[in-house]
Amino acid sequence: MNWYLKVLNQYADFNGRARRKEYWMFVLFNVLFAFIAMILDNVLGIAFENIGYGPIYGLYGLAVFIPGLAVGVRRLHDTGKSGWMLLVGLIPIIGAIWLLVLMATDGDSGDNKYGQNTKAVTA
Repeated sequence: MNWYLKVLNQYADFNGRARRKEYWMFVLFNVLFAFIAMILDNVLGIAFENIGYGPIYGLYGLAVFIPGLAVGVRRLHDTGKSGWMLLVGLIPIIGAIWLLVLMATDGDSGDNKYGQNTKAVTA
């Protein structure tokens, strides 16, 4: 949960690097909370029947959109890639697969042009 809160605290910070753990823990909690929001929409009877979710899910999605982009950019920075590589995900099928590979790739072992090594032990 701390990783999720860390991403939310760095709401629009597109600079620096994010470890795999930070990114994937954010994704995990994001999926969990989105699922809970969809369930609440349906239980409260406010879900739109044609799409299966409602305003709670919509508001949650809006709230985490910018932090999700920011952590994605920082994750790509950790692998030495530009944040613009997120746009690769817009290419049907192949783009999504390639983006998944990039997000799962281990970060650069040393410092890179985007910042210090995220796994470095600080004294």
